[in-house]
Amino acid sequence: MTEPAAALDHVRDQVGRVLSEFVARQRILAAGVAEELGPAIDATADVLAGGKRLRPAFCYWGWRGAGEADDGPAIFAAAAALELLHAGALVHDDVLDDSDTRRGRPTIHRRFAEQHAAAGWRGAAVPFGKGIAVLLGDLLLTWTDELFHGSGLPAPALSRGRAVLDLMRTELMAGQYLDLLEQAAGAGSVAGALRVVTFKTAKYTIERPLHLGAALAGPQDAHPGLAGGYTGYGLPLGVAFQLRDDVLGVFGDPAETGKPAGDDIREGKRTVLVAVAREKATRRQAAELDRMLGDRSVDEAGVAAFRQLLADTGALAECEAMIERYVTEALAALDEAPVTAEAKAALAELAITATARTR
Repeated sequence: MTEPAAALDHVRDQVGRVLSEFVARQRILAAGVAEELGPAIDATADVLAGGKRLRPAFCYWGWRGAGEADDGPAIFAAAAALELLHAGALVHDDVLDDSDTRRGRPTIHRRFAEQHAAAGWRGAAVPFGKGIAVLLGDLLLTWTDELFHGSGLPAPALSRGRAVLDLMRTELMAGQYLDLLEQAAGAGSVAGALRVVTFKTAKYTIERPLHLGAALAGPQDAHPGLAGGYTGYGLPLGVAFQLRDDVLGVFGDPAETGKPAGDDIREGKRTVLVAVAREKATRRQAAELDRMLGDRSVDEAGVAAFRQLLADTGALAECEAMIERYVTEALAALDEAPVTAEAKAALAELAITATARTR
């Protein structure tokens, strides 16, 4: 039996290889259109270069959990398509949030705005950068289908998988929409924040990739109880994953997270962590939270003060307890799921990886 950590590394290696070869083919096609497209392909390659490959890993182990033993290139290509989907969503998300960095590098819209300004081109640099980012995000979303359908898996498997992939994308966009509404309306309830997390992260990151792997492995009636088992494991783990991300967005080390500490504060993100703090805060504490949240000028001292408020209200401790509860729930569901022993071991390892205090 393959050790879970080694199995995760294997997925990363295989997915990285698939993406590298795919981008190389796209680079040749782009060069045949115009040499000016080179920087655009470089930018997409940079977005795809980082990340833990969690979504492809959950897809792969969803496949293996259904009893598939085939370790051929086709399943890795189909799973790698999820990285293209994720990269496109990240590029668009950075535009929506007006983020400056992603994984330690300038975001796509900042990168091309800087290129515009440095070249002294006509028009405004910021709209140019955002326009390029929207186009490249769309391109990555288009490439998702190209890689998935060209993976080499049999047509019946791809047809079953397509239904899950389509649902996954619709749910992701619904989550993004609800997120924008939450930020704009400023309701900030824990229930509202958790609803966003369910659709924007939990389903998209864990539950649906598992369902996709199972669908690629065979019809649902061939594996009774498998989809339900994956849901019981995937949804609570997905919420825990996002809660950890919320905590790291404020308390994390920028060298590990790839984003400056406090960006979530400056961007005004009404996360579950912030919602819990607002519910627990005194009137004075709530006023301080509201004053700093979304203030682009908040400095390091302000970030430190915000962190202290999250600790003083008990929100940080509550979120840590929530993470522990959700992971425990996920692992209990996994233990009861009709999944192969090897996949159970790997998925248990992935649960720890996804919710670790460092990333």
